[in-house]
Amino acid sequence: MFVATARRDIARHKSKRSKGFPKAVTKIEQRIDSVGESLAARGFLRPQKAYEPSEDVIERINKICESQAISTHDDTKLEDVLRFKLFVACEEEFKHSIPNSLLYTIESIEDLKRFYTTPVDVTTPYEALGRIDLPKNLHIQQEYHRFHPDTDTLFNGKTAFPKSSTLVTGLKYKKKYPGHKQENPWLNEQMKI
Repeated sequence: MFVATARRDIARHKSKRSKGFPKAVTKIEQRIDSVGESLAARGFLRPQKAYEPSEDVIERINKICESQAISTHDDTKLEDVLRFKLFVACEEEFKHSIPNSLLYTIESIEDLKRFYTTPVDVTTPYEALGRIDLPKNLHIQQEYHRFHPDTDTLFNGKTAFPKSSTLVTGLKYKKKYPGHKQENPWLNEQMKI
């Protein structure tokens, strides 16, 4: 028989938080900041194109603004319809689009100029390690070797790990590295019993 006791030490009362919009905004900002910190810590690799801004980016943006009949002052606020026409014109000019996650940050011409003057580097930290001078006792092996019994004939295709298969699951590396299913060497002996 199970007996449950009631908790009487819980007091029920109204929340002391004020009912207003600023608390919700603060909560959302904190959540966005924490997500950004989490992504920065674990390294989020999105499929992006590299972008290196040219020296005349600001002049080209000013020409685009003049052609769209928008003031070229940095503090000019962008309106909805003109804003997206300007974004499309800049994308065609620079061959670099503004990601959806950053659209809300571009509210003025200054923000637009800051976005198009910022380079986008797509190298991973692992690739960057291979390009720098490392200490003599540290080596980064960029192109590693995977065992395959057809190509590794040093020991007649025998592996040091007879029960381990070399499975290639990534789409990127399936073409580069062939995989193979290792057969169990003791299976024939077990089948005799």
